[in-house]
Order: sequence, then structure tokens, then C-alpha cells
Amino acid sequence: MKPDSTTSVGKLRRIVYRALTAACAIALTAGLAGCGNSTAGTVTLDFFQFKAEAADWFTAKAKEFEKTHPSIKVNVNNSSDATTDLRTRLVKNREPDVITINGDINFGMLAEAGVFHDFTDDDIVDELNPGMVNIAKSLVQTNDESKKRLYGLPYAGNASGYIINADVWEQAGEDPDNPPQTWDEFIAMLKKFRDAGINPVQATLADAWTTQAPLASLAGTLVPESEYAALKSGDTTFKQIWTEPIEKEIELFKYADSEKGVTYQQGTQNFAKGTAAIIPLGTYAIPQITMVNKDIDLGFAQMPATNDASKQILTAGDDVILTMGANSRHKEQSMRFIRFLMSKKQLENYADAQSAITPLKETYFGNKALEPVRPFFESNRVADFCDHYIPSSINIGGYLQSAIMSGNVNQFIDSMQNEWNKVQARDFRK
Repeated sequence: MKPDSTTSVGKLRRIVYRALTAACAIALTAGLAGCGNSTAGTVTLDFFQFKAEAADWFTAKAKEFEKTHPSIKVNVNNSSDATTDLRTRLVKNREPDVITINGDINFGMLAEAGVFHDFTDDDIVDELNPGMVNIAKSLVQTNDESKKRLYGLPYAGNASGYIINADVWEQAGEDPDNPPQTWDEFIAMLKKFRDAGINPVQATLADAWTTQAPLASLAGTLVPESEYAALKSGDTTFKQIWTEPIEKEIELFKYADSEKGVTYQQGTQNFAKGTAAIIPLGTYAIPQITMVNKDIDLGFAQMPATNDASKQILTAGDDVILTMGANSRHKEQSMRFIRFLMSKKQLENYADAQSAITPLKETYFGNKALEPVRPFFESNRVADFCDHYIPSSINIGGYLQSAIMSGNVNQFIDSMQNEWNKVQARDFRK
């Protein structure tokens, strides 16, 4: 497990500020023009990149950028443990110039600590989807709404729901282009698959993290994002906000008629071979499936959580946030590289490569399977992943895994509340 970042964020902030201030003072005293690598008029940018699946893509784009900007070199550092590595670099005064980071609570804590550039008033924001911008702002770990600013640009979005095997749906007489709009319709459809001798749901419970996908899908509609601030202030509890989503996730997996305890790798392979009607994972699983079966006909749908179709909210997140170090020694050159990456051409190229969703107002989907959720983006009916508000030290996946297998909702709720209370007791920022 990763260390509980909540306990050390205050200390990290102080160390970062002291280290950066001292480093710049030393540089000025020595009469240096800058603190970074630059020789003979050439500036080298330190690009910290977290997403393993996109490492080759970002490396290729850095080289492409260098061809049109001969005075700027980009050193791409791909990290296998990005959160830990980035924190280590910050406290050791090795702040990267340009950074990609996942849009989760770890980003929010670092943003609150002041280590990222503030893009709030940059004109590039005018081109972005307001829903994706708001997700990035809401992650900043502060109770002061005036300080929830844009410390990173949403680069690529993903969504949680379920992936459809269109051929299997058609075998059962279901229309993959018109998925259920309410919870009761959704369950009725799963029953229909079972009656037709088709496994309704491909489970991947051996990898506990995959259980968080259906929870996020359901909570997006059932739990307003404001409830997580209320949870933090003690004005609500996990029992109040997560009981219904957990009950419905347990019901969902009752329709996993094949072996439930398979890994993500095995489950996506099984699904690619036509063993189930749906797999309740996010858009990030599509490349994994098509890698096994490039000819598979896939769809994607929002998972309805209530019986009011008009109230459904799509759970979508800023899968990749692009930002710059607050004290980058090469801000002008870093912004050139960032604007290159944020161009419509590059955003859409990335979306094609990763089956992702662009952050622009004119939303582009990198896979035709994602088209059914377009209306949610266009109407800004999107909510962030609920687990993005939970510290990584809390083992949500493990508790969910046990709850699904045992059906014990109260045990899950009690475990979450107990662990949450421990984290809050250690949070000295209050």
C-alpha cells in the first residue's frame, strides 16, 4: 500500500517551499541565469510522465515538438510509481517543468500544497469542457471554495459504466445502441441474458481495484459530490451516502454467472472472446479488450442507478492532467510544450491511441463505442469518480471485494468509516 499522503501533506508543503526558495537563492547568488539544464542557448525541459500505457506516445510527441523547436529539448521521465516519485523529487528540489498526473486525491493534495502552476486565468481554459475543468478544481484539497483553482489542465478523460459486447446483445434480442435508461430496466436486461443462457456480467474480482468501477458508476448518480465535503466535515457518514450504491453493486454481481474470482487480465480476455454480455469497467479497459480481439464490436453505456432517466449522471474523470511546476525554471518553454500538447490535433491523436475523451468543448471520442455517452458531456452531466475523494491508504477495493462475496453491507460501511475517522484524526490542516 502507498503511504497515507494525508498525514504528510503539511510537512511536504513546508519542505517544498523551503527547498525551492533556498535553491533559487543559491542560484541568484551564484549569478546563474537559471536553475535547470541549458547549454549554448538550448533549454532542456524535465517532463515527468506517469501513464505507463501512454509512455511511447508522449515520448514520440516530445521528439515531434523538438523538431519544430530546435532550442528546446524535452527529457521524458516515465515513472512506474508516479505519486511517490513525484513527492520525492519535490522535497529534494528536483521539481519537473512539465508534469502529467492522474486526476485523483493525490493531485488534489499536491495542488493544495502549491506545487503546481495556477492555470485558472489562462485563455486556454476557455476552450475546455466546463465539466472536466470543474472536476479538476473540485479535487483541490481545501474547504475554502475560493482556493479551488485550476492547478492542472484536463488532458484526457475517461468514463465509468459498462462495456457492451454488441454481438452478444443482438443474440439475445437486445439493442446495443439503446441501453437501459433506468435501474429496473438494467436489471431486467441482465435477467433476460440469463434466461437466454448468456452470462450477463463478466466479473474480475480477483483484482480488488476493479470493484471500485461499479461503485463509482452508481455513486455518480446517487451521491452528489458536495457530500464528500460534508463527509470530511463530519456532517454525513458512509452509511448515509454509500449504503445504496453498495447494495446495488452487490445485486449487480449476483448476475455474474461464471467464475467471479478471475483477474482483470483474464476477465478482459474472456470478455473479448464473447463469454459475457457486459463487463462493468470503465473506458480504460477498451484497449485491453481490443488488443485480444481487434474485430470485436463494442459499445459503452452509463450505468443507471435510479428509476428516473433524467437524473442519471455519468461518472467521468480527468484521467490525465497536464500541469507545470509552480517554480519551473523554464516557464516560457514549458508553456510552449504544454500548448503543443493541448492542441486539438494532439488531443485527438491521444484520444485515438488510448480510447480516451478529449477535454475540449467540442468533445471528441477516441473510439466509436463511446458515442452513447456524448450527451452527458455536452450537457455537463458528469461527476468525478467517488474514490478520488478517498485517501489511497484506505483499502476500498479490499473492503468492496469482501462485501460483494459475503453480501455484508454493514461490515463494508463500518470498515470505511473507521478508516476514514483515523485519517481525519491525523489531518492537521483542519
